[in-house]
Amino acid sequence: QGQLVESGGGSVQAGGSLRLSCAASDNTFSSYTMGWFRQAPGKERELVARITRNTYSTYYADSVKGRFTISRDNAKNTVYLQMNSLKPEDTAVYYCAARRILWGGGRPTDYDYWGQGTQVTVSS
Repeated sequence: QGQLVESGGGSVQAGGSLRLSCAASDNTFSSYTMGWFRQAPGKERELVARITRNTYSTYYADSVKGRFTISRDNAKNTVYLQMNSLKPEDTAVYYCAARRILWGGGRPTDYDYWGQGTQVTVSS
């Protein structure tokens, strides 16, 4: 069964940057839509960004537009989330997820595979 492993989380000050990576166990995921979600304490898991296979289409939550960029390198079986101008409200556990169906995917239940999550903490 395929696996997703996130890395790149950490602690930064407001205004800083981090790049998260999500490594897939095999190239099956190159045909999947991939999403980055986050979950802060006491809050629901929310979609941050999404990218279809072959980068046909991307989606960003309003709260991260212009600051975060999702990308993928199918040759490396890896999806990235570049996070710039970080704010304290970006603090959360960030999860990578994969969805077989090309379109849609706004809810956590739309996704078939999940990583274990990586903590991002932004201090003011």
